[in-house]
Amino acid sequence: MPPIDDHPLRYQLANELHARPFPSLGVPCRAVYLAIKKERDAASRDRAQDLAHLRALLDRHGAPHPQPGATHYSGQIGQAVVKWEQHTEFVTYTAFLPGLGARPFDPADFGVFPEDWLAEAPGVRVTSALIRVVPRPEAARINADLEDWLVADSVAVSRMLDDALVVAGDFRIDPAGHQRFAVFVSDGVGARRVGRVVQRICEIEVYKTMSMLGFTRVSAIGARLTEIDAQLTHLMTEMTHGTAPEEETLQALLRVSSELETLSAQTAFRLSATAAYEALVTGRIAVLREERFEGRQSFREFMARRFDPAMRTVKSAEKRLEAMSARAMRAGELLRTRVEVKRSAQNQEILASMDRRADLQLRLQTTVEGLSVVAISYYALSLVGYLLYPVADFLGMSKGMLTALAVAPVVLAVWVMVHRIRHRVERQG
Repeated sequence: MPPIDDHPLRYQLANELHARPFPSLGVPCRAVYLAIKKERDAASRDRAQDLAHLRALLDRHGAPHPQPGATHYSGQIGQAVVKWEQHTEFVTYTAFLPGLGARPFDPADFGVFPEDWLAEAPGVRVTSALIRVVPRPEAARINADLEDWLVADSVAVSRMLDDALVVAGDFRIDPAGHQRFAVFVSDGVGARRVGRVVQRICEIEVYKTMSMLGFTRVSAIGARLTEIDAQLTHLMTEMTHGTAPEEETLQALLRVSSELETLSAQTAFRLSATAAYEALVTGRIAVLREERFEGRQSFREFMARRFDPAMRTVKSAEKRLEAMSARAMRAGELLRTRVEVKRSAQNQEILASMDRRADLQLRLQTTVEGLSVVAISYYALSLVGYLLYPVADFLGMSKGMLTALAVAPVVLAVWVMVHRIRHRVERQG
């Protein structure tokens, strides 16, 4: 029996689940993270430029190129291992450096990405981070280091993965322009597990930043939504109690509906992307299985205080925009119905007026028909008289008597003729 045929995409679909492996990181080490995004229309950008920029970095170190059309890459550049990933709206570079620098979170570590190469990036920096991975000391030493490295009022720190690691960060941009995260690794934790945690930290940071783009978008249109809401309320009040013509109010409603639909179209992608990024942030934090460290604020608590309110604002603005669009549509439909009912009543009045005019015309036509019979009969009688005058002497009658006797037959004949003509015309109509 011949083997069963595979679906053309079977291997591609299976390999996609393994396309972005986690790095293996020895302790101690450092990681430098960079996310680049095109300012506008990032989802529809020319992705070949992303690959060209990556190849330019690899060529500086003689490293092999990725496959054509690749969406991820990992390779050695100098002392660092660089990992590149292409996403829907952005690309990320993560460089892993062995050992520790001259000082904690040394901006010189970012030198793995040359300045002239950064200047040629096909986009702008969304976020960048320095991550310091060190063996886990005692709790007092961790607290002391965090006081030196991070901003105290913003720091979030947790024990993660069943107390295998302690991770801390303040989600602030330091004077060199980078975020800072510290990872304290307990003895015996495997290199792949360390790599997974560092990767999750990078993902939390970039997805959090991308989510906040939705917040800035709704903040930018918030004032205009308030203005449109006031206009819509005024128009609906005018519909109920105003004296303005319905057609004028309907045109104003159509303009409001058009602007709301435009805003919906302009924000639809960003709002849906924000929801997706928010879910990724929540999911990445959940898989780290946080536990409180020394009574300090956890990552989940930090997000609940700072990040979640922004996301609720985005959702509220999205619902508000949908509700206003629905209100404008319902108001427009109601007003169109009122206009149609009014026009229908006007049409009924016009038809009734036309019926009255038709009745008057029929009466006038009947009157005119009678006069027509008289006029035609008069002329017909004159013709008949001329025909009968030669036989008047033969019959022994005067011409006046003969004409008088012809009046009734002539009038009757004319009336019958006119009556038949009218009925024939009515049947044809």
